[in-house]
Amino acid sequence: MAMAQISRDSLWTLEHYSRIRNQFRQEVIAHKKLRQVGLGDHITLLFEDEKTIRYQIQEMLRIEKTFEESGIQDELDAYNPLVPDGRNFKCTMMIEYPDPAQRKVELAKLKGIEDRVWVQVEGREKVYAIADEDLDRENEEKTSSVHFMRFELDDDMAAALKYGVSLSMGVDHPHYSVKVDPVAAETRLSLVKDLA
Repeated sequence: MAMAQISRDSLWTLEHYSRIRNQFRQEVIAHKKLRQVGLGDHITLLFEDEKTIRYQIQEMLRIEKTFEESGIQDELDAYNPLVPDGRNFKCTMMIEYPDPAQRKVELAKLKGIEDRVWVQVEGREKVYAIADEDLDRENEEKTSSVHFMRFELDDDMAAALKYGVSLSMGVDHPHYSVKVDPVAAETRLSLVKDLA
């Protein structure tokens, strides 16, 4: 069964959200910490789920003061595909170099890196990311500093993770190679909840 998509009915009104926003924001920050994996010094994966995406949608509606049905539906249509649907992990990858000049050089070297990020369930094959299905974030010169990706797991991998085997992640790119093995237990536990 798929992860619940965020429905129109489950969203809070702008008024209600303004009242609970600080508390919800604290919850989401704590929740995101569990769902973040650093790959080396310059790459962070933030694994999205119903809660992180609900926060994004509520924040967008708040910033844009959207209360018309069509506007709300547009946000749901834009963000719901980012919610894992029961057999995958979905994440935002951020490539971070504080110095703009260095960033430009590195992003040029890292062309194609979004297709070289992987997750691996202990004892199984690596699963490489399917990246940027929403839009093309790379051009001739460089890759983008933000990518959206999903990792499709088979039933066997999902079952093994639920059973408790370890999970590792990494990047195999000629200019950036790193492996996190295993991913922290609390992160793995949070990600297992994405698997129906």
